[in-house]
Amino acid sequence: MSAPDTAGGPYGSMESHLRARRDGGAKLLIPYVTGGYPGWMRAVEAAAAAGADAIEIGIPFSDPVIDGPVIQRASTAALDAGVTPASVLEEARDLDTGVPHAVMTYYNLCHHQGHERFAAALTEAAVSAAILADLPYVEAGGWLEAAAEAGIEAILLAAPTTPEHRLAELCAASRGFVYAVGLLGVTGERAALARTATEIAGRCKAVTDRPVLTGVGIGSPEQAVEACEVADGVAIGSAVVRTLMADGPEAVGDLVATYRSALDHG
Repeated sequence: MSAPDTAGGPYGSMESHLRARRDGGAKLLIPYVTGGYPGWMRAVEAAAAAGADAIEIGIPFSDPVIDGPVIQRASTAALDAGVTPASVLEEARDLDTGVPHAVMTYYNLCHHQGHERFAAALTEAAVSAAILADLPYVEAGGWLEAAAEAGIEAILLAAPTTPEHRLAELCAASRGFVYAVGLLGVTGERAALARTATEIAGRCKAVTDRPVLTGVGIGSPEQAVEACEVADGVAIGSAVVRTLMADGPEAVGDLVATYRSALDHG
């Protein structure tokens, strides 16, 4: 299934943007920010200004399966304050960062609205891509079709347990980039990079030329550099959200700058 040439938000196709950055020699950096948490829009803008190649915007969900305790706390605070998927997307429309945006959430929200309405809502919010973290590739056909029709790049997750015979199909079907899940577990900072993080990235890169980013379990700029010895880039979530909650949105820019510098200087 091929995405239409019109895929992408106001900054064009996320995949084209990331490919150009990668092929120009950059290691890719995508921070995650919990939508709806106080200061989240300023955090997104600060992250982009500090050198992020794209931004993941989390739509809070009450029953997450991959979010660790830090992101769960931020999501719970946002939900308790009355944040909804519609309110996050309404605010996202006002972001002007110069880089593509992806939303990350769970399939129940998409299923509740219906594939076509959910994809249309993302398009109206100037979103380029979407990650539905709990939707397996083998059950994603309807969403992939609706997303492609709407010009939304559907990013798929490759887990350490994804079998070899399925991995090439998954990577071919993914749009935007392939999200190589670094370990079996929830998001969160770890003291050391899991061995599986480089293994799954290497397996993905053996079967696709699409950008491959490692996420889940990256706890420091040094670990990001280590992951990028194999992967094309990294997605950073818990460290960013922890910084937002503890120190505010401007500190998110400072944190992202440390990752950008580390990746640029290896």
